[in-house]
Amino acid sequence: MAGSKRLQTRGVCEEKVLTSLAEKFEEASRKVDALIDKIVSADREPKLLYEASRHLIEAGGKRLRPFLTLKSCEVVGGHVGNALPVAAAVELLHTFTLIHDDIMDRDRQRRGRQTVHVKWGVPIAITAGDLLFAKVYESILHYTDLEQVPPHRLLKALDIITNAAIAICEGQANDMMFEEKETISEEEYFKMIGGKTASLLKAAAQTGAIVGGGTNLQVKHVGDFAFYSGLAFQIVDDILGLTADEKALGKTVGSDIREGKRTLIISNALSTADREQRNLILSALGNRKASTDQIRRVTGIIVELGSIDYAFKKAKTLGEEAKQQLSIFPESPAKTSLLEFNDYLRVRRH
Repeated sequence: MAGSKRLQTRGVCEEKVLTSLAEKFEEASRKVDALIDKIVSADREPKLLYEASRHLIEAGGKRLRPFLTLKSCEVVGGHVGNALPVAAAVELLHTFTLIHDDIMDRDRQRRGRQTVHVKWGVPIAITAGDLLFAKVYESILHYTDLEQVPPHRLLKALDIITNAAIAICEGQANDMMFEEKETISEEEYFKMIGGKTASLLKAAAQTGAIVGGGTNLQVKHVGDFAFYSGLAFQIVDDILGLTADEKALGKTVGSDIREGKRTLIISNALSTADREQRNLILSALGNRKASTDQIRRVTGIIVELGSIDYAFKKAKTLGEEAKQQLSIFPESPAKTSLLEFNDYLRVRRH
């Protein structure tokens, strides 16, 4: 199948990209994790709350958003150390959204671990998420060196983080409401993921550039780079939700179908399916009792309809559009890292 060949090609590309990025991701993670460990200290009381709040942080993760923050700071000529508090903040905000998303989607696994609400119950999970949201602002306000980052830049970064949090909530609400609709348009899909996913990546890049001393034009371009990259990232995430290896993915493959998620893939499949195919897809979509065989059959139909390939092409186009945004910057190791980051978002397998 064309989809299978494409996945094999992606596997080869991914290895090349990962080889280049692995050490850079690790270096950024060490710096950001060390600060997060102070902000969400295991020594604070009540221990149960802090243990729950740290659960997904300690499970690892790629730290894509803080990496983007640090490299955006570098690409405008800033000092990476000045961007660490905002890098930690965007990762804390991301983790907060994951905890609450898992509650809403009733997911049982995240990063190969039990989700927070499964391990500790919904009330503690909600409180742990709320704590992380508060820690976002603590990270920026208490840990930024005001001798290095002028207050007006700090306020601008806070404004961007706040607007991103609002956009995430709006996107999440649309995502849930779309589950009640049989079909959605591509325009509706992109508006939803623009809020739910791409807005935080955009904020991560913009805040890094702001504290790094970037001009308004530079901040705009790294923000647009991150936004288009984020749209591509979410499309690939939707693809992986149907095609990835479950152990590598760290969550149940096919869960998006059972939850009734109206992804670009589903939108395209429903628009091109014949009546029988459409009925089969709709019978599984939003059906939490759908069997593994039923999910597998529906996934096969989606692949046959070319919807996976269609989504890949959209992600590639958006990725190229993102890269164009960096053309204003001179060549540098930071720019190279950002371009590799963009490639990674589209060729990853988990």
